[in-house]
Amino acid sequence: MLNIVIAVLLFGLIILVHEFGHFLLAKLNGIGVLEFSIGMGPRLLSVVKGETRYSIKALPFGGSCMMEGEMGEEGGSDKAFTNKPVWARILVIAAGPAFNFLLAFLFAMVIVSQVGHDDPVLYGVTDGSPAQEAGLLAGDKITRINSRKVSAYRDVQMYLMSHPGQEVTLQYERPAGGSWENGGAAEKRTVTLTPAFDEESQAYLLGVLFYGYTPTEGPLDFLASSAYEVKYCITATFDSIAMLVHKQLQVDQAVSGPVGVVSMVGETVEQYSSYGLWAVVFVLSQWVLVLSTSLGIMNLLPIPALDGGRLLFLLIELVRGKPVDPEKEGMVHFAGMMLLMTFMVYVLFNDIRNLL
Repeated sequence: MLNIVIAVLLFGLIILVHEFGHFLLAKLNGIGVLEFSIGMGPRLLSVVKGETRYSIKALPFGGSCMMEGEMGEEGGSDKAFTNKPVWARILVIAAGPAFNFLLAFLFAMVIVSQVGHDDPVLYGVTDGSPAQEAGLLAGDKITRINSRKVSAYRDVQMYLMSHPGQEVTLQYERPAGGSWENGGAAEKRTVTLTPAFDEESQAYLLGVLFYGYTPTEGPLDFLASSAYEVKYCITATFDSIAMLVHKQLQVDQAVSGPVGVVSMVGETVEQYSSYGLWAVVFVLSQWVLVLSTSLGIMNLLPIPALDGGRLLFLLIELVRGKPVDPEKEGMVHFAGMMLLMTFMVYVLFNDIRNLL
């Protein structure tokens, strides 16, 4: 039971931080916030301070930020959302996803502090593999796979998974003197090869073997490696969307709702609890990194009713010099909300079916 409680609170934290981003930028831009709440559902406790009601609600699923004039109502005071300059409104809407990325970065720092970074340096290749036939050797550092920059060996793995069986061009560096410790200029090379299907793993592989995680070197490397963790999650999310479009993944496999996520997080916590507190903190940090990044990305997609859909209308206003008809925009967002609700009901039933 405790595992489920932890999972619910974790999921709620990610949504709460998103709403706090809207809240903070609204306040900074002089927009009236009618209510900022922790949790959802009926109020358990609330206090009014200035123009804002601060509430704690019954269900620990995130929070909400209700702004004056947020629904596009005409008129109102000079603190109404619709009466603020377009750039101010863009900043307020974009702040939610931005705070999700910031939260992901903070937890990425926890992860990197524990395990370091996975450099794309080979310690060998498997016998008879495409990599061996292409002449790759231990010590080679892969820098690019086709058009994608490689910063860690996970970039190679993700690319092969999302582009199964496709011919790839690898750019790599071979250290002078056979070792990176010797210094000197590295020799840059390029090779083209086709991944081979591996029956055991049921995946297309190059046959490259990597050293694994190594400690970061200094504050700048630490921060860069933490930023990479967020970047990798962004890339992986878009790769997953592309795999859905190309029917390499089924919706049932790639999409989980709150029920499914809470269940998976709870199971992970239970699995790692026997290894001690730091193991649980580490695995929870990974979940926050993935979920917060995913929430930020999904909210930036130009889908009506989401932050990305609202940003699209604001960008149109910025270009046109005047806003879209509020009534028409409201209809578009309402239609988008209905579609999203339908999709969420489908995801909910899918989660429940998978749990049974």
